[in-house]
Amino acid sequence: MSGVSPDTIRYYERLGILPHAPRTASGYRMYTPESVERVRLVQRALQLGFTLAELSDILKTRDKGGIPCRRVLQLAEEKLVSLGRRIAELQQTELYMKALVRHWRATLSQTAPGSKALLLHSLADGLVASPPKKLRRKR
Repeated sequence: MSGVSPDTIRYYERLGILPHAPRTASGYRMYTPESVERVRLVQRALQLGFTLAELSDILKTRDKGGIPCRRVLQLAEEKLVSLGRRIAELQQTELYMKALVRHWRATLSQTAPGSKALLLHSLADGLVASPPKKLRRKR
């Protein structure tokens, strides 16, 4: 019903995101509709960039009667700023990839049929402009 695996449910229970479910006499867990809704909430929040640790903290606070609304807003604002940065990085990557594809097309058009164009090697050789800094691997 929640769309996640039993292992995920058990993991959420261990993290305190989901309360431990009571068991039947035969050992099966019995989940309430509220538990299913909470799992769906967690899945949507993960898609927005919240971490399981953040969600665990927020939900534990809420379960104890606390009001984590300001914390939720603060985290969402941080994630929005981060998303904007990531979009800008992806736009730079797109520009780089377009230039790279143009270069490789030109290289390939000048390469004899059956000969190696060594397209990927041009990345290592520095024959093509460097990718944006965020794409480079740290050493």
